[in-house]
Parts: sequence; structure tokens; C-alpha cells
Amino acid sequence: MRDHEFEEEASLLLAEYGRKYSPVIDPPVPVDEIVELYLELKLTFDDFVQEFGVDDVHGALWVNERRVGIDQRLEPTDNPAMLGRYRFTLAHEAGHWRLHRHLFQRRANQLTLLPENAQRPEYICRSSDNDPIEYQANRFASCLLMPREFIKRAWHQWRGNMEPIYLEDLLERSQQILTAELLRRGGMKSGEKATENMLFEYACRPLAEQFEVSTDAMRIRLEGMKLLVRKREPSLFD
Repeated sequence: MRDHEFEEEASLLLAEYGRKYSPVIDPPVPVDEIVELYLELKLTFDDFVQEFGVDDVHGALWVNERRVGIDQRLEPTDNPAMLGRYRFTLAHEAGHWRLHRHLFQRRANQLTLLPENAQRPEYICRSSDNDPIEYQANRFASCLLMPREFIKRAWHQWRGNMEPIYLEDLLERSQQILTAELLRRGGMKSGEKATENMLFEYACRPLAEQFEVSTDAMRIRLEGMKLLVRKREPSLFD
């Protein structure tokens, strides 16, 4: 699938939900209602660590049962800090339902993940999984929770224009920003671009809270829309 197809599929789902229930015109997108009311999937919270024997399964989809399972550690009422992760995982499973349910043949790596007596779901979504269909479900989830036009309108209302935020501008205040973020997070993520990501996530936190997504998800979406830019391109007049 091409990038514009994820946008179109997510927009179509929002439009279908809006026609049957109520148009979605502002964030946050009611992903719970979309999954349970419109798609008619049963939502359960499950102890996936005990069920699957690994600790990085966030969600699962049982196609024939029409059931979405979310790891109980993401339950937002008991764990408010997990609201963004919960909503993205739910949208991710909606992506599998819309894009992949006709392809739900079980994959070998998933069969070895589960104990023999487990009632196997067709899709198991692990944070460590780099399968192409997981990328597709993530792209769908991003477009569903953060529709392009919603983001553009929110950005303009927030910033007063459509100018991007450049990394070099944040670097000028990096010490102050990183200190605040480290205190908020209780530590720093690992990775090659962890510092740059943290600066961008600090910058986009207001939008992340408005859309009820994680700062990580919002950062990725805004970078894809060229509203967060790591390197300023020289202009003809520089």
C-alpha cells in the first residue's frame, strides 16, 4: 500500500462511522466507539504476559470471534499514563481488521510464540515485531487517530501558521528541554536519535494531549507531514 491509501482507508472508516452515528469533526477520535459500535468487535483486557509468556504483546485480534484483546497494563482507567498507548493499540487492531482480516493465515513466528494449549489469535501485535503488516496497521492507526486535516487545523490554531518546527531551533534550548523531559519521564529512552526525538516530543506535547496519543506517535505523524523537520534545507537566497 502507498501512503495515501492509509489516509484514504482511515478517512473512509471515519466517514462510515459518522454516517451511522455522529460525524467526527474534532479530536480526539472516538476509537473505542468505532471499534465496538461500528466495527462490532468485542473489546477485552487480558493478561498477555501470563497468556503468551512474553512481556511485549500489546494487542491481539481474533478474527473469527470478532474480538480485540488489549493487554491489561494498558487499561486507561487504571493506568491513565497509558491512554495514548491504549488508543493507538486499539486503532492498530482496527487496522488489522480493515486491512488484513482476509489474510489471517497464522504465521510461523506467531505459532512458536504461544503455548500449545493457547487459543491462538490471528494477529498478535508485539512492540518488537517488524512484519510489514504491523507497519501497515501502525500507519492506519496513525491516520485514524490523527487525520491529516485535523492535524493541519490544530497546528494552525496552535502556531498561528503552517511553518514547521526545526530541530536546530529546539537545540538552542536543549538543556532546559531535556532536563524537563527527563524529570517528566523519569529517564531517557535509548537509541541513536533519542535526544533529537525527546526534543521533538517535548515540542509536540500540546498536540499529543489534544489528540490523546503518545508524544512518540505524534512526533512520527508530524515528521511525516513535514511539520517537524530535523534539517533545514537551504533556500535559494541563503
